[in-house]
Amino acid sequence: MDLVTKIREKAKADKKHIVLPEGTEKRTVKAAELIVKEKIADVTLLGDPGAIGKVAAEVGADLAGVEIVDPAKSPDFQGYADAYFKMRESKGMTADKAVETMKDPLFFGVMMVYAGKCHGMVAGAENATGNVLRPALQILRTKPGVSSVTGSFIMISENQQLGDNGVSVFADCAVTPVMTAEQMAECAYCSALTAKEIAGIAEPKVAMLSFSTKGSASHESVDKVVEATKIAQERYPDLLIDGELQMDAATVESVGQSKSPGSRVAGRANVFIFPSLESGNISYKAVQRFGGAEAIGPILQGIAKPVNDLSRGCSIEDVINTVAVVCCQA
Repeated sequence: MDLVTKIREKAKADKKHIVLPEGTEKRTVKAAELIVKEKIADVTLLGDPGAIGKVAAEVGADLAGVEIVDPAKSPDFQGYADAYFKMRESKGMTADKAVETMKDPLFFGVMMVYAGKCHGMVAGAENATGNVLRPALQILRTKPGVSSVTGSFIMISENQQLGDNGVSVFADCAVTPVMTAEQMAECAYCSALTAKEIAGIAEPKVAMLSFSTKGSASHESVDKVVEATKIAQERYPDLLIDGELQMDAATVESVGQSKSPGSRVAGRANVFIFPSLESGNISYKAVQRFGGAEAIGPILQGIAKPVNDLSRGCSIEDVINTVAVVCCQA
């Protein structure tokens, strides 16, 4: 059974309720039908029922079993607006502005998650990442002990010698341009959870990546990785982590044991934490395009309740898979 199928089966085994705020987006509407038919999750689509019905007819989707909610006409609307006003009043929010904000399906959807009406939200087929993240960070905020959101990718390679039988997690590849040492340590912890809960890696082994291995080069960026490794080791004592490591020292056992003798991670890593968004984003795309690896993500990490972002170029299958991932996170 391939990993995507495993993720879907795990979602089915403990079915959750997911809100899709882009209710008139064609791929999302078709995906909603298939998610419910395959019993991956219960689904709520947000938007005007008439407009959603027209899109469903266009794409040939039978939405029987899919809940459709028009935010402005929902009995929860005013309560959500009042709650949002109270949580943002110190930031200059007014009651009138809160009402206008809650008409945005992205904000209404996140409030559904906040209120416990749904377990998670998936959006981004027609919205930029910033638009998806903004309500999540304002309303749900981050998990206790986590100061920033990061984005990981599950990388699946045909080379079984890499990662955990070809499966690895790369982060941060999607959100935070330059992490502090503390944020990098948090990212390591969150990525290890993703590896275990989503990728099915029983024993995450985290490599803190750099262009240096154990002092082979000197630079302030290397110092940050060294500091991040120490923070993670102190804060998460059960986490298998080593750094700073170059990519070959992290992935090739002979190189790893030569450069970091006795390490339980060097040469055996399956979770890779990059020192910057620049390096992480370039690397996952290079591995995907040049190496032929499959990339699942981005998987947003660190939010108090699961919200995940789609690429605007996503397929129907991408929407379904991302919903399954959110179910597993929940």
